[in-house]
Amino acid sequence: QVQLVESGGGLVQAGGSLRLSCAASGIIFSRAAMGWYRQAPGKQRELVADVTSGGSTNYADSVKGRFTISRDNAKNMAYLQMNSLKPEDTAVYYCNAKGIRAWGSGYEYWGQGTQVTVSP
Repeated sequence: QVQLVESGGGLVQAGGSLRLSCAASGIIFSRAAMGWYRQAPGKQRELVADVTSGGSTNYADSVKGRFTISRDNAKNMAYLQMNSLKPEDTAVYYCNAKGIRAWGSGYEYWGQGTQVTVSP
């Protein structure tokens, strides 16, 4: 059974920092691309950042220079370090895993989400 469990969300003042964690199980983590998405009320879910199995990273323009995605394959963990937070970063943040199974079919899994609220 695949599980992605996020933690680390909360309430923070503008300019502050939070670190989100995603614990993965049930997948070959080192082969998965990991991503963080967010969804604000009334808006579509959007990509925040992702990291390939090889370690290449990609960021939304709105978070470049402020957020850093990382992964620890030994611990099956993905992280999102968020600095210089802004009220517009307020959203539910979701962990995402994508990959290809041994027999060739693709997969995509989501965590349950963690709330990040940034006060002015």
